[in-house]
Amino acid sequence: MKNKINLLLIIFLTLSLNACVTTRDNILGTPHTQVQMRNYQSRSFDTSNKTMVMQALLSTMQDLGFMIEKTDEKLGLVSGTSFSNGSKVTATVRTQGKKTIVRLNAQSGYSAISNPITYQNFFNSLEQSLFLEANEVE
Repeated sequence: MKNKINLLLIIFLTLSLNACVTTRDNILGTPHTQVQMRNYQSRSFDTSNKTMVMQALLSTMQDLGFMIEKTDEKLGLVSGTSFSNGSKVTATVRTQGKKTIVRLNAQSGYSAISNPITYQNFFNSLEQSLFLEANEVE
């Protein structure tokens, strides 16, 4: 009888502890971990000219059909909305030594966009815009 009670107690505790376990595989409804998301949402550029990067970022967002809603150069913040597909993006720009780091967060409706290719395509466009800015091409 005592063995059955101990066995039931062990089973109960095991099930209770499993209910408390959380998984880090599903952050904000995405299959990616926070480190993976930060990796593909960020890009480092070989310049310490934050103003030039901000200007290129604004140009890139406009070229991709985003209407700029907010900018704050001091904070390094740019936000925009695309009325064609309802997506929103917010980018932060910060300098770190001789590099400038841009991090982009995108969402469609109320869901975060977690497809790394979307971010890669955006950063490829930003690189082209930075090249044009650096070489003063209109």
